[in-house]
Amino acid sequence: MAWIWTALSIVVFMYLLQELRNLKKKKKLPPGPRGLPILGHFHLLGKNAHQDLCHLARKHGPIMYLRFGSVPIIVVSSPAGAELILKTHDLVFASRPPLEAAKYISYEQRSLTFGRYGPYWRNMRKLCTLELLSNLRINQFQSTRKVELELLVTSLKHAAEMGETVDLSSRVSGLSADIICLMVFGNKYGDRDLEEKGIKALIMEAMEVSARFNLGDYFPYLRMLDLQGLTRKMKRLSKTFDGFLEKIIDDHVQNKQEKKQSVDFVDTLMAVMESNEAGFEFDRRHVKAVLLVILIMLSYRSCILTNL
Repeated sequence: MAWIWTALSIVVFMYLLQELRNLKKKKKLPPGPRGLPILGHFHLLGKNAHQDLCHLARKHGPIMYLRFGSVPIIVVSSPAGAELILKTHDLVFASRPPLEAAKYISYEQRSLTFGRYGPYWRNMRKLCTLELLSNLRINQFQSTRKVELELLVTSLKHAAEMGETVDLSSRVSGLSADIICLMVFGNKYGDRDLEEKGIKALIMEAMEVSARFNLGDYFPYLRMLDLQGLTRKMKRLSKTFDGFLEKIIDDHVQNKQEKKQSVDFVDTLMAVMESNEAGFEFDRRHVKAVLLVILIMLSYRSCILTNL
């Protein structure tokens, strides 16, 4: 019981400290309902949160202030307000919050998905657009796509001759995965190349953990307690992904002298890192952050195609 009282004491102390800081800042905020100490306005949301927010907006206006734990929230529910946020003042609201998922799974917000808006994010987007996703770069892999497509057609033809049943969605998903793996990593990676669970299962677990309600994101002083066990899962997933990506990078470094028909994304990113011409901080962590985003997109797309 002693640890419970200790935890409660820490929560109350951190709340009072936060309220003292808020009094010093004296920010001018939009109108909103009265909140509870520590919880804020969590108690006003039920099973259908969108309907609850709609009712609150009718009472407090189209631009409304709420607080979820220690996180301030601005709720906009009118076309004019949305234009102000998304168009007129879009640069002010373009950043991403420092979530725990971004810290552990996305290399401390170094990826484009969770990166904070600013010079770094703009430079990373420019780098990916020019070096990885340009028409010239995509066209370099035309022969690779042609070979993989021919392999698929040949396998389907053989199955037809043998009278075998074919799961076409699975084959198309596999084709897409193989082509993207060859373009990004320079090699094909099967589902079992990343632990016994497989790449898809780990990616889906990472997405599920990242999307879950995390007490630590709304009550930062509870992060050290890890009451939901999410931090422990994120650290485990981060270690697994990092080891997999490190192996890929090490293989490319060892085979650097080999002549290739086409340069894959890993080669391109490593060349940018070694040249020191990126114009901003760019090391292995950034390379792995970009590769992990591509790996997640690859697996998610593959799952969608499989379920068609």
